[in-house]
Amino acid sequence: MSHLVEIRDLKVAFDSVQVLHGIDLNVGRGEAIGLVGESGCGKSVTWLAALGLLPGKAAVSGSVRIEGRELRGVHRSALESVRGGRIAMIFQDPSSALNPVLRVGRQITEAVSLHRGLRGETARAEALRLMDMVGIPDARRRFDLYPHEFSGGQCQRLMIAIALAGEPDLLIADEPTTALDATIQAQMLDLLIQLRTETGMATVFISHDLGAVSQVCERVCVMYAGRIVEQASIAQLFANPRHPYTRGLFDAIPRLDGPRDRLIPIPGTVPDPRYLAAGCAFAPRCPNAAAYCDFQRPALDTLADGRHLACFNPVPPANSLPVRRKILEGV
Repeated sequence: MSHLVEIRDLKVAFDSVQVLHGIDLNVGRGEAIGLVGESGCGKSVTWLAALGLLPGKAAVSGSVRIEGRELRGVHRSALESVRGGRIAMIFQDPSSALNPVLRVGRQITEAVSLHRGLRGETARAEALRLMDMVGIPDARRRFDLYPHEFSGGQCQRLMIAIALAGEPDLLIADEPTTALDATIQAQMLDLLIQLRTETGMATVFISHDLGAVSQVCERVCVMYAGRIVEQASIAQLFANPRHPYTRGLFDAIPRLDGPRDRLIPIPGTVPDPRYLAAGCAFAPRCPNAAAYCDFQRPALDTLADGRHLACFNPVPPANSLPVRRKILEGV
C-alpha cells in the first residue's frame, strides 16, 4: 500500500515541556487508522502539529510528508492549500467549530468556493448535495438556518459536510461522537464508514472508544504519554493485546456476557509531562514492570506477527483473553 501521509520523528513542546516524543506514523491511501489512549496522551496534538494548527508557543520538529511533499517549514500559503483540500479535520465540538452568526449554507459554500473554486448557484447546489450526503433532512429548507437551530448530531453532520467540501484524500475525525448519545453515535459511525466507501478517502479516527474504533478502522495505534506504544491490525489487537497498557484498556471495559464483576481499572494516573521518568512512562502503573523499566526506555520494535510494540515485558500470548467478541458486542 502506498503511503499518502508519512510522519517521522514528530516532536512537540509547550514552554520547553515536551509532550510528543517522536511519533512515526504512515497513512495509506484509503486506509482507516484508529488512535486510542487516555486524555492527554497526544492523539489530537499529533495531527494539529502535522497540519500546523498549534499555537505559536508550540515548538514542533520532525517531518510530515504528503505524497513525498514536505509540509513542515513550508510557506503558509502552501500549507493552506493542503488543509481542507488534501487533508480535512473534524473537531471534537461542532457547536464551537461552527460560526454561530453565519447561516450553515454560507459556511458550506464558503468551503466549496475556497477549495474548489465554485461560485454562485453552482456552489449552492454542491453545498445542498453535501448536506444530503451527510443526512441532513430537508436540506433545501434548512440551508439558511443558523447552527443553533440544529441538534448536536446534525451540527456534527454539518461539520463533516464542510470537511468533505474540498474532496480530501484524508479525513481526520477527532472524537466526533464524544458529545452524542448512543443512537446518534452509531449513526455517525455508519456515516463515516459509508463516506469512506463512497469516496475512497483515508480516515484517521481519534477516539477513547475501542468499540467504535473496531467498527471504523483497519489498524490501531495505542498512544501513551506522547508515544505510540503498540500498533497492530484490528484483528491482532482485539484478539491479543500485548502491551500492558493496551491490556489494561480492554480489562476496564464491562462485559455483557458474564457476571457483574467489578471493573479492573489501571492503577495510578497519567504522568505529568514535566516529570516523566527516564525509562518507560507506563512503568509506575505497569503490573509487569521490572527495575530496569524505570531507567531504560523500550523502542517501538516490530514483532514476528507484524505488530509494533514498545515494551520489555509484554503480555504473553497465552495470557491474552479473546477480547474482540466482548468489545464488538458492546458497540
